[in-house]
Amino acid sequence: MKKVFVLVGEASGDLHASNLIKEANALDTSLSWQGWGGDLMAGQGVVVKKHIRELSFMGFLEVLLNIRTILNNFKVCKSQIEAYEPDVLLLVDYPGFNLRIAKWAKKKGIPVVYYISPQIWAWKASRIKIIKETVDKMYCILPFEKAYYEKEDFSVSYFGHPLIDAKSNYEEEKQLMSQGNQRVIAVLPGSREQEISRKLDLMLCAVSKYNAFRIVVACAPNLPSSYYESYKERYPQAEFVFGKTYDLLSIADFAVVTSGTATLETAIFKVPQVVCYKSSYLSYRIAKWLVNIKYISLVNLIMDREVVTELIQEDVSILKIQKELDALIFDHPYREKMLSIYDEMLLLLGSEGCSKKIAQDLLGYYSK
Repeated sequence: MKKVFVLVGEASGDLHASNLIKEANALDTSLSWQGWGGDLMAGQGVVVKKHIRELSFMGFLEVLLNIRTILNNFKVCKSQIEAYEPDVLLLVDYPGFNLRIAKWAKKKGIPVVYYISPQIWAWKASRIKIIKETVDKMYCILPFEKAYYEKEDFSVSYFGHPLIDAKSNYEEEKQLMSQGNQRVIAVLPGSREQEISRKLDLMLCAVSKYNAFRIVVACAPNLPSSYYESYKERYPQAEFVFGKTYDLLSIADFAVVTSGTATLETAIFKVPQVVCYKSSYLSYRIAKWLVNIKYISLVNLIMDREVVTELIQEDVSILKIQKELDALIFDHPYREKMLSIYDEMLLLLGSEGCSKKIAQDLLGYYSK
């Protein structure tokens, strides 16, 4: 295995792929990388052929509205893979796109590795058939996924969750933001333009009530700083930081967070949080019909109980965000119970070294 084409479609995938690539390069300096990803992957020596800022379409309606662009992306992606002639195709999350590419790659005889399993336990369970037919090696990152796949008679590997590595790497390199004497409320509105536009105003309106706190927004690294200018004008008391999410979480006392990877990152940094999810009405109704899960946040899904409050669609309101923040700030037993369950969850996620173990396993698998 010398040439690898990596396909990533989101900021979280860029993070996890970059850490895996870093570990693989440390084990084998002759590896060559091309693919779709972000700045973190580029920093590890990947020749990025398409940036993730061009790829983030959220929800069923948004996908339909951008279908022409998405179809063209398939065409471009296939031609780039063929031109590169990789030894391995490494797919990272992003299942709507990546599973279709996997089917095509299998027909072309290109070995397919999937890192971060599609959430078939939540919806589209029928995708197990495509996975069995097209994926040569699957790496899962959630503790319950291995058992799920075993029931489906498909062998997968689980070495822990890569966010433990991401935090460990951060601890080695961190340059803390100045905290001062004020307590901090972190606002994490997501990385996609669509989700930010639906929620950030509500989030900032809600936290503006807390004058004694420092309000800091984690901006998406895949969006230009100009995107946030209108928010800066409307909320001059808030600070906006780029590429410093972990710096922010390391000093945050509380957080208002968009559902997704950020909920787990916030929990790993042991910050009490309230989770918000808001998509278009049509996308939400379709998702509610198709998706078979009790919770939307990874913290609650992993623990299989409500650990953090989830505000969904119409419940994402100024008053409800403030009600939950009040509980987190002023109800000490409530807050401590959440933090205690965070500790339980961390035990399930395993120790650091996930990325290195996957890199070793992957290189060993293809050296046989």
